[in-house]
Amino acid sequence: MSIPAFGLGTFRLKDQQVIDSVKHGLAAGYRHIDTAQIYGNEAEVGQAIAESGVPRSELFITTKIWTSNLTPDTLLPSLKESLAKLRTDAVDLTLIHWPSPNDQIAVADYLPLLLEAKRQGLTRQIGVSNFTIAHLQQAIAAVGAAEIATNQVEVHPFLQNRKLAQFAHEHGIHLTAYMPLAYGKVMEDTLLQRIAANHGATPAQVALAWLLQQGHAVIPSSTKRANLESNLAAQRLHLSAEETSEIAALDRGERLANPDFAPEWD
Repeated sequence: MSIPAFGLGTFRLKDQQVIDSVKHGLAAGYRHIDTAQIYGNEAEVGQAIAESGVPRSELFITTKIWTSNLTPDTLLPSLKESLAKLRTDAVDLTLIHWPSPNDQIAVADYLPLLLEAKRQGLTRQIGVSNFTIAHLQQAIAAVGAAEIATNQVEVHPFLQNRKLAQFAHEHGIHLTAYMPLAYGKVMEDTLLQRIAANHGATPAQVALAWLLQQGHAVIPSSTKRANLESNLAAQRLHLSAEETSEIAALDRGERLANPDFAPEWD
């Protein structure tokens, strides 16, 4: 199964909040659920999925390996622990969440471990997240571009990551945009508001449609059922060439996810 273009992100959602978000999302029609070991909510995501009644065969579940689990002793056991929490025999996609801080562990050392997880049937596809061009080059050298299902990175109208996107496109590597709504900042932008008004849409729908039209997958998150449903409607919105070029001019390199262990960005 290819990565669904539209998914539900669960970053920063905990306990009952994430259970409700996932249940509402599944009821609204989402079928791709994105979580991670470091989110501390895999068990709740698994509970919500189990209680939703949606068959596992209809779902696409993504999780991510944390930086402390990139060694031969920890990667596969940590993924098996994630599977137990998610109540599934295999996930559809497993990503390396971040490159090893300061590249203490080489990409060539841990990405083949993730490929081994795929060979063992623990995950159907593998990929990376927060990888720079240099890290992608190392990943391609380690396992081949064809094995890298996606690079999940921050992309929204205010951080368009063009150099990375161009490199990924040239090598046939798909991108998944996280924080596609820039933590709600897209709702306040006057250009996005104007384009939205022209379409009878919301600025969030415009930002999501803009990403989808570039071929990216998106994983917005929300705790409100109305917003979950509204975001999904972005799939029916088509922006003109003029509108997409106007949005392209919003890029200001505004990075929201930049922890102290982040790599040196492109």
